[in-house]
Amino acid sequence: MKNVQAQPGEDALPPMIPTVKRFMRYMGPHKVKLAIVVVLMGVFALLEAIFSLLMGTATNLISAGPGPVGPLYQIIFWLVSAGFIIWISGVLSQKLLSDISQEALYRLRIDLVEHIQTMSLDFFDQRPIGELMSRVTNDTQVIEQFISIGSLQTGQAIMTIIITSVVMFLVSPSLTILSYIVVLALVMVSWLITKASGPAFVLLQEKTGDLNGFAEEWISGAKTVIACRQQDAASRRFSGMSRKVADIGEKAQFSALISQQVSTIFTTVVIVTLLILGGIMVMNGMAEIGTLIAFIGFSFSLLNGFTTIFSSYAQILNAVVGAGRVFDVIDQKPRVGDRKDAPAMPAVAGDVVFDHVDFSYIPGRRILHDNSFHAAPGQVFGLCGPTGAGKSTIINILTRYYDIESGSINVDGCDVRSVQQDTLRVQIAQVLQEPFLFSDTIMANLKYARESATDEECIDAARQAKAHDFILQQPNGYNTVLVDGGTNLSQGQRQMLTIARAIVANPRMLILDEATSNVDTRTEKLIQEGLLALQKDKTSFIIAHRLSTIQHANQILVIDKGAIIERGSHKELMRAKGFYFDLYMSQFRGKLEGIVGV
Repeated sequence: MKNVQAQPGEDALPPMIPTVKRFMRYMGPHKVKLAIVVVLMGVFALLEAIFSLLMGTATNLISAGPGPVGPLYQIIFWLVSAGFIIWISGVLSQKLLSDISQEALYRLRIDLVEHIQTMSLDFFDQRPIGELMSRVTNDTQVIEQFISIGSLQTGQAIMTIIITSVVMFLVSPSLTILSYIVVLALVMVSWLITKASGPAFVLLQEKTGDLNGFAEEWISGAKTVIACRQQDAASRRFSGMSRKVADIGEKAQFSALISQQVSTIFTTVVIVTLLILGGIMVMNGMAEIGTLIAFIGFSFSLLNGFTTIFSSYAQILNAVVGAGRVFDVIDQKPRVGDRKDAPAMPAVAGDVVFDHVDFSYIPGRRILHDNSFHAAPGQVFGLCGPTGAGKSTIINILTRYYDIESGSINVDGCDVRSVQQDTLRVQIAQVLQEPFLFSDTIMANLKYARESATDEECIDAARQAKAHDFILQQPNGYNTVLVDGGTNLSQGQRQMLTIARAIVANPRMLILDEATSNVDTRTEKLIQEGLLALQKDKTSFIIAHRLSTIQHANQILVIDKGAIIERGSHKELMRAKGFYFDLYMSQFRGKLEGIVGV
């Protein structure tokens, strides 16, 4: 089971200003478009204020009694024109901001995925796949929702508050002060409500990530869930996690609902206050009725602006938390990295030397103890031993998925830590116990190992792997699309394709990790023929559960509790009658018992 550990920065709200500034860098290449959006927001807010002023002017004309209607028609014309320009500026700013946000999110996703691909295996050991998927999909989605929609509403609200406040003060300072007494009370109450709900949004994002992680694991392991009759248990657990998300979501969204109700109450209070006190001012000749009507319009704009900001608080906080979680992954450093100016690994012959190698996945818990051996070019080395002995770990450090604690690993005289990782791994092909194929055509899967390979090279590799005949029996031959990683093929057929893919790679070295442990004897024979073709002239390391698969090895390393306890050819180890002999005979006796029914 993977050692899942809490990552830094996941238990608290990330700092808002630095997070927003960092994301804004992704929008930097679109400064001109952003400037246009800001101008359009200003036009929108200014025309809203002018709209209220025109309504006040129209009210003064009407209240003056009989007179020429020409000025009223002009005001109506300007009202319609202002409304049309407000609509146009709103549509254009939304379109521009959508374009900017999509480009920014595209670059953020690319940076995130490319960075994840640079991480060492320990990074994936510590994080469930579903949790990483949540970073790539859910967290970027909440950022997108705010940037493409919420940011426009929030920015427009801020611009409206600023411009409306200036216009209000220019028209009537006294009525402005009167309006702001109530408005500031609304701001204070709304801020207290939203401030108290902040931690709930952080927890909501984390629990949503946990839910996505469980769902991904549950769906991926559907066969096991069904086979073990755990559907009800899985459903109960999913239901419990969903209920937690729903409960936290209710608390998190509570602020937005309360803020709306508070805003409605304060809007009523402002209007009533203006009508009473403003009405007294009008009756005493201290203000015109049109000015009062205009201020009622101003107050609506002002209150709507503040209400929008506080209603968007949930969306803003979600976006900040999502961005923080994405940046947390981007900020992770690979544990295994190339040294500065590390050279490329030259073409290797396959001379491998382990010299007193120690290794631990977790500091203080040593897995490998003082391992030394020498594999000459073209030799086949078998690795066997009990489960958890360290066989796969030896392969993981040879390919430098992890760095060793002490000792050295040299390939053709080069310490694997001194060269570029990718240039080493490209010369090593691996065939694993669980074959992994992509949802693509068979031909595309074969070329995955080497994109420059021709169709003829892939077909030849399939023949060597004994896969050509069953491929031709597929509906579209080599153009048959594999479903869900090859579920439309048998286990043995999938393994044959991975062997063919390794042949296409044309590697210098080969690693076989119990490549035939999950297939029947007849299929194993076919696969072994393909593997023998693959091993020709290559330094090969074979991790074996079935000892019959490594009898031909030049040397067999017997590993127990992280140490090499025996080594030699099959015949030498059998004559020694030690650990390997007992292991081999236990398998042999098992076969005899199965035959005679003992």
